[in-house]
Amino acid sequence: MVKKIVQVQNDAAESAFDYRWHLAQSGVEVEATELEFALMRAFEGFGRWQSECLAGVCDLAATGPENALLHIIRMNDRPKSIKDLARLTNRDDIPNIQYSLRKLIGAGLVERKGSGRSGVSYEVTAEGRRVTDDYGVLRQRLLLAEIAGLPGFSARLAEAARVLNVLSGIYEEVARVAATHRRG
Repeated sequence: MVKKIVQVQNDAAESAFDYRWHLAQSGVEVEATELEFALMRAFEGFGRWQSECLAGVCDLAATGPENALLHIIRMNDRPKSIKDLARLTNRDDIPNIQYSLRKLIGAGLVERKGSGRSGVSYEVTAEGRRVTDDYGVLRQRLLLAEIAGLPGFSARLAEAARVLNVLSGIYEEVARVAATHRRG
């Protein structure tokens, strides 16, 4: 009974907020906008986490996306082309990816192999392997241990990943439609 009273009080407190604005008038618009704000905040928090975790294991000041490239290059211990990296990260800003790769190469974490336009690939160096291993250990100790302590959270993470993957496809499609029908 106490739980029900608390829930009713929480619902009343929630309804005191007006979530409507130019991007959110109807219920579905409010829900979508709230999700987008949560996604933006999670993305920024994730980027800060990646930067701080990497800084905990090496002296490179890297952004979250640069850190992600390092780990994706190491993924499955197979070299990756720029095309692979763009596809795996859902990015199309090739010049920014190239800049990040130069930064990782300059730090001695990644090396460029091959030549020509289509024969170039990137792989981690021995130092890159050490840094990514150390990152994995620190990630396990700080992040994954925290997550493991939350009952049922693993299943929620799996569902969130499925939802975000579907949402990613929806955003890609509507971005194509918007680009196709853009006013001159």
